Amino acid sequence: MTMIIVHGTIPLLPDCRERAIELARDMAVATREEVGCLSYDFYVGLSDPNTLMLFQEWQSMEALMGHFQTDHMESFLRELPELVSGEITTRRYAVQSMDDDDDEPIRQEEPPPIVH
Repeated sequence: MTMIIVHGTIPLLPDCRERAIELARDMAVATREEVGCLSYDFYVGLSDPNTLMLFQEWQSMEALMGHFQTDHMESFLRELPELVSGEITTRRYAVQSMDDDDDEPIRQEEPPPIVH
């Protein structure tokens, strides 16, 4: 099985932060109802509270592509540009799971203790 993971950062205009968080909450609630959505969350950055971090997991690329066609995505993308202060970045990863029958578990040796 291949899972799709998307990570993004959204820099916010400080005086638009509350509206952006509200918009993100609405987007997350609507998206979690989509077929194929495993998780969809926004987080406020600890080092910069005017940055939203986006983390999403999808069952398949088809499910993610369907997400881009939804009304709530269209609304989100229509309003978001007025709230950001710079470039939005996203990264998409395809993660392949290993079948239990195919490979043995990965064994790691314990690292040597650190002595101060």
